[in-house]
Amino acid sequence: MKSHPEFAADLTGFNGTAPIFPLPSIVLFPYTALPLRVFEPRYREMVAHALSAERLIAMAVLKPGWERDYEGRPEIYESVCLGRITADEKLDSGEYNIIVTGIHRASVVEELDNELPYRVAELELQRDFYATEPLVDRELRHQELLLNFYRLFPRSRADSLFSQVMDAGIPLGVTCDLLAAALRMNVPDKMALLEEVDVDLRSDLLLERIRERLPAEEKPAFARTYPPTFSLN
Repeated sequence: MKSHPEFAADLTGFNGTAPIFPLPSIVLFPYTALPLRVFEPRYREMVAHALSAERLIAMAVLKPGWERDYEGRPEIYESVCLGRITADEKLDSGEYNIIVTGIHRASVVEELDNELPYRVAELELQRDFYATEPLVDRELRHQELLLNFYRLFPRSRADSLFSQVMDAGIPLGVTCDLLAAALRMNVPDKMALLEEVDVDLRSDLLLERIRERLPAEEKPAFARTYPPTFSLN
């Protein structure tokens, strides 16, 4: 398994638990930033407590049907993104403007009983997995993702992202997360990418989602299938 220590998250102060901030349609990925306006009293208290400690919050996604029990504990997807509040502003109303930057995939082991108005969970960190025998040519896959993404967004927001990712020489897993965050997808598709820790398989899923959105004349003649076929040897 290959690791990339220069992209390892700064988890100073993390004790294995974090408050849960569940939202119905927003998926946070590692290495990306999410601006939020926090207005509900329970989540304002959560932000205040986080700012007084390690500034960590686990961004979770509510499962369908959450409307029936929003004031209680509606079901959430097990996979979450642990984030750190990297900018904050408290308004006169008591509301907060914050930016949460994703730092690590995680899964909820269990939610903890407490008397706080918000939810707290024990988390298990999920690291990117790079198989010693890759399922794809990662350098080629990196180029495929970027070029297909650029075909989808030849101008505007793709310009800056494309040039930054192309020049940075970053790992394939990081590239997948940056592009996934920028791509408009439904929640199940985004959650599938967040849940997949095998980087080669994640890149397959992402490439398929990008190619689905290309105009017919832009689609390549050959598209890789997911999951990939394996040799019988």
